[in-house]
This record gives sequence, C-alpha cells and structure tokens, in this order.
Amino acid sequence: MPPALSPSRASDFKQCPMLYRFRVVDRLPSPPSPAAARGTLVHAVLERLFDLPAGERTPANAIGLLPGLWAELTEEEPGLVAMIEDAPDLDEAGWFAQAGGLIERWFTLEDPVRLEPAERELYVETDVDGLTLRGYIDRLDVAPGTGAMRVVDYKTGRSPAERYEGKALFQMKFYALVLWRLRGEIPTLLQLVYLGDGQVVRYYPEERDLLGLQANVKAVWAAIERAADTGDWRPSPGRLCDWCDFRDLCPAWGGTPPPLPADATSRAVDPAATGHVEPADD
Repeated sequence: MPPALSPSRASDFKQCPMLYRFRVVDRLPSPPSPAAARGTLVHAVLERLFDLPAGERTPANAIGLLPGLWAELTEEEPGLVAMIEDAPDLDEAGWFAQAGGLIERWFTLEDPVRLEPAERELYVETDVDGLTLRGYIDRLDVAPGTGAMRVVDYKTGRSPAERYEGKALFQMKFYALVLWRLRGEIPTLLQLVYLGDGQVVRYYPEERDLLGLQANVKAVWAAIERAADTGDWRPSPGRLCDWCDFRDLCPAWGGTPPPLPADATSRAVDPAATGHVEPADD
C-alpha cells in the first residue's frame, strides 16, 4: 500500500517524533479518559442530530440522543463504563449533564434549523506526489447555487491560546488541501467551533496557504522516512509533555521506550490507519 498520512499523525510528528513512534510504531494505546469519551459522545450527537427534520433539531431533542448513543459507544467499548464509574465525583447523571452542557452551548453558536450539511463524518483521501493524505471531516457545508464549501470541526475543549492555535489550523488546512485536490476548488471557509468556551475561529484559506501546507506535509513525511530508516525518534520536550500519555516511557523524562519491533520501518508509514483519532481535549 502507498504511504499515508493523516493530520493527527502529522501533528504528532511535528510536536514530537517520539510521540509519533509511541503511537504509530509501538502502537501503544492511549488510556481512556473522560474528556476523550465525552468528545466522542458529543460528536456523535452533533452528527446524528441532522437525521432529524429541521424543525425537530432542538436542544431537548439533541440531549435526548445522549443515552442511546452512549449505549452504542459503550457496547463497542465496554471499558468506558468502568472509566466513568471510577472517575471521582462523577456518576452517570453528571456525565450526561457535562455532555449536555456542551451541546446546549453549540446551539448558541450555530442554528441547526438553518443548516443542511452536505456531508457529516466525511472520509476524504487524495494522492500528493505518491503520498496519500486522508482524514475525517466533522461537517462539510456546501452553499446552494455557488457551491462554496465550509469545513466545520467541533472541539469540545476550550479554544487554545494564540501560540497553540496553529495545530488546529494545520488540521483544517490539511482538510482544505485534500478537498482542493479532490474537487478542484478551495474551500471558502474553515471553521473551528470550540464548545468548551463558546469560541468560533474562522479562517479563509488561499491557494498560497495550501501550497505551503502541501510543502510542509511533504517535508514532514520525508522526516518520518528518515526517522524510520535510522531508528532515531528523538523526543522534543516542552510544555505539552505535561499532557502526554507516554511521558513515563519517554527518555526525555527518564523513561525507557519499549524495544523497537522488528517491522518498525514498515510500521512507521502506517498504511492501515484511518487517521480518525480524537485528541483528548476534543
């Protein structure tokens, strides 16, 4: 299979090659967290809500979807139930209340009665000079008549400080690049909806932005290939290490990574991954 890269994995490598190694080469799972599970649940509600007729897309009906969708998620991942039960000061009622609060905030930011998404949870994939770029878009809106595209991504965490905003915009520009290559048109608007604090970040991409992003992604991939060939996955310690799931294994913090698997080089290109991995603060 051809080499492939998602925005999540590209961001991992840009942040820290050792993080990329832990996730892609060693294939270490991130421990489940209430924040990540809540993000998955809220995303599911905001996707399923648009199955309802426009007039029925109300906060009450959206919140009413929570128990059924949570049951579906826990059936697929039974460990989620134990995670909530083990969380301090959190029971099922409190769990649904937290998710419901985020959903209610979304209704203050967008009006689903006036929205008819062209796509939800859209898988996109394209080839750029032999490298497959792919990922999942939360929502794609297409304007009637003009065909103008708006790419929307929900974040259930708080909006980041300006110095950390680039990572989220990298993801959105990545999607814009893939859509441009697939459809021959640059999306008009990239929109990040932060439900944690009710902020909406909008960005209007230009061709030069996406050409620069394409060059950046190709450079990231070349660096991944070099690391795979040499086995040199050196860590990049920084403030984000405080939230890393694998800090105890990282040599930058006195840890010992697991031995590299025999097929480490082939694993590094990650041809089987879909790239749809929600960050813990989503």
